[in-house]
Formats: sequence, structure tokens, C-alpha cells
Amino acid sequence: MAVRPFVAAAAVALAMTLGACQDSAMLGGASTRSLTPIPPQTLALMQTKGMSQSDPILIRAFKKEAEMEVWKRGANGQYALLKTFPICRWSGQLGPKLKQGDRQAPEGFYAITPGQMNPNSSYYLSFDVGYPNAIDRAKGGTGNYIMVHGTCSSSGCFAMTDASMSEIYAIAREAFNGGQRAFQFQSYPFRMTASNIAKFRNDPNAPFWKNLKEGSDYFETLKEEPRVAACGTKYVFGGADVAAGNCTPRVDPLVAEKRDRDSHEVAELIAKGTPATRVVYDDGGQNPVFRPQKPEGPTFAALIENEKEKEKELAYTAKEYGRYHLGDVSRPESLALGPNEFEVDAKGKPVLIAAAPADAPGPTKAAAARKEQVKPTTVVAVQEPAKAADSKAGHAKPGSAKPARVTVADADGDVSAFSKVLGKKPGKDEKVAEAHKPETHKSEAPKAKPQAAVTTTGSLRN
Repeated sequence: MAVRPFVAAAAVALAMTLGACQDSAMLGGASTRSLTPIPPQTLALMQTKGMSQSDPILIRAFKKEAEMEVWKRGANGQYALLKTFPICRWSGQLGPKLKQGDRQAPEGFYAITPGQMNPNSSYYLSFDVGYPNAIDRAKGGTGNYIMVHGTCSSSGCFAMTDASMSEIYAIAREAFNGGQRAFQFQSYPFRMTASNIAKFRNDPNAPFWKNLKEGSDYFETLKEEPRVAACGTKYVFGGADVAAGNCTPRVDPLVAEKRDRDSHEVAELIAKGTPATRVVYDDGGQNPVFRPQKPEGPTFAALIENEKEKEKELAYTAKEYGRYHLGDVSRPESLALGPNEFEVDAKGKPVLIAAAPADAPGPTKAAAARKEQVKPTTVVAVQEPAKAADSKAGHAKPGSAKPARVTVADADGDVSAFSKVLGKKPGKDEKVAEAHKPETHKSEAPKAKPQAAVTTTGSLRN
């Protein structure tokens, strides 16, 4: 009797120890959870969309939005979105994985074969994403066994709920059994929209992200899996010419049109005053659907700011996922802190913006909108009182005042947040400006008034 492809690969996997964030095979023999069927509701959804469980799949992950999409290829040869799953935990920062132990979840394009599926994972079920690939190795990337797995705990992996992982695993299993030899896993820092490209244009990873967008544009425009090749440290996407090793492949006219359209939109957004920003996490993130909800709390759609995003059909709600017990979530204190978003200059450094005088014209609409979105951090320059050159005369010598000492304080009087962003640790004599009250001696000149405050959009918790 012939052995189906995935079953044969699973038999090999039972005799191996695969890593998933240092994963290992379960003790006590093989697990049967890898044989769990696709849920009836998902099978019904496939039928509604003209798909079968044996059709090929493709998976996309978005770190900032903490979402994972499963796509299926239909009879017309094009992929369509089947279902979106919320990511329970990812670690590190936006940006690619560079070395072993950096806690980064990788970004890029990877191929998943049956041999990378682990039915006996210590993290319920898992599959190895295939890091490092040729591009990662060309950049000197180190590390291995980076997984998509169950159990809401991550140290470089994409962690799902056990229920979500069971469903994703079953969908992949049936695609392999249907004859698919490998499925593509696309991992992005965020959705590759023009607004995000404009927003993160000065991030140190911006050139790499623009390269990833080329592959995203190909897939989203043609709904076909892009052929992927490595040319030095860059990805190249396209069709047969890419497979033949061409590093300057022909660009499909529809893809070229989308790229031009997005480029114009990015330029318009920048011209309208869209600030360049960076986002820094304490240690990764989690889909907001897993945040504690009130008994009659809103669905996840109500948590999305973008009105266009609210209109899309969601495959999950806060009420649905809130009922799961997530177990020991990795580094919950980091999740509680949330991300810091701050404006940066052309070199990716935090921007300090001088406050306008009281009689200056009012803020522009763009500036007013940005002010409403973020709580400013204030950098106050305090002028120390000048000592008199001649105490007997009681007059201060011109130019004898010491240089102003700058201390950093946010609206809550906490210097730690901004210091963390700038890599600046306050000295023992650096205190919140409001608390700095130097003594005035009789021989000193009158205390100078504080200079104009300087504000920055940096180091803010959203």
C-alpha cells in the first residue's frame, strides 16, 4: 500500500528531535494530536470559497499587527485568503533575526516541507520556518529551530494558541497529503502598505523592508506564489526567469503599476507631513484580542483604528479568543509595557522639536493631529543661576553663567522611558526639571528664567 507523502514524513519526524525555541520531542511516545481533523466550520468556509482541503496553501505573518494568514490556491491557479489567526506571542523587535539568542522572530521568505513539521513538539504542535535561508546566511545570520508553534510563549518564534496551531497544522497536513511538496511562509514586520512604508522610512531596516515589499506586491497583485531567489543579500521575486537565476527579472506590468502607485502615495504622505517614526518594544507583542475584555467587551474590529480595516471580515473576535486559558505567557511584564513610538530624523535618531513661542501661529492640522495621538515627552533646559564675579560689588560679570544643563522628563516626571530610547542614563545629579531647585546666595545674581521647553514625540507608550 502506498504511503501518503505527509504520513511518510511524519514517521521520520517521530524519530527525530526538532527544535522549536529549543523545542524537543515529547516524552512517552508519539502524540495523536497531529491527526486532529480540520474543524467543520473551516471546511464549510473552504466550500463557500470554492476551495478543497487538498489545495495548496501559503502562510503570511505580520509582527506589528500580530496576525497570521492562511491562503489557499483555487482551481484558477490564484490564491485566496482562507482565514486569519491572531498571534498569541512574538518576541524581539520589528526587524530581521541576525544571530542566535537575539530573541528576534525572523522576517523574509521561507519554504516549509513535510520534514519540517513536528507532530511531537513540546509546544503542542509546530513547524520549523527554515531560518536561516540563503539571504540570512549571506548576511551572517546564525541560529536555527525557529518555529511556529502552540503555547503562548516565544523566544524568537511565532506562538499561537494550541487551538489555532492545531487548525493550521491540520490545514498544512492535508495540503501535503494533496501533493504539495512545500508551502511558502512569508514573514513581515507589518503590512506592506504605503502608509507604513512612509511611516517607517527612516528606520535602519527600511531598505530591507522595501525589498520584502517587492515580494508582497507580487503576491497581492497577481495572487500567485512568487518565485524567490537570492542575489547577494537581496531577494529577487518573479516568475520563470527568477527560477533560472536572473537577478534582474522582468517585472509584470500589473506589479509595476502597483509599485508606482504606492511610491506616489508614499511621496504624497511625506509631503503632507507624515512623520518618520520608529517603534520599540520591551520584548515583542501580542494580538490585542488576547487582552482582558469586559463581559460585554468589543470585538477585535472595534480595536482597529483604521476604518477600512474595520470593514474587512474578521475570522476571530475578542470574545472567542478571550475564553482560552493561555497558560504561562512569556514575559507578561513586557506586554504590559506596550510599544514605544517616537519620531526620528533621517538617520533614525529621535527628533527633538523646539516648542513654539506663545505668540506663534497655531499648529498645522497635521501637527495638531499628531499631538492628539501621542503624549509628548518634555526636555526642559534649566539655566543655572550665574555667580557674581565680584561679590563685593554684587554684580554678575557678563557671560559668566554656566551652560544650561538639560534634564529629561516626560509628562509623568519619569526619566527612564526617554533615556531608554536615546541610550542615555541619567547621572546622579540629573533630576526632573521641576524638582531641580538650586540654592541662591546673596552674592549671586537673580535666578535666570528657564529657557523655552523643547518637546519630542519620542519615548511614548501607546
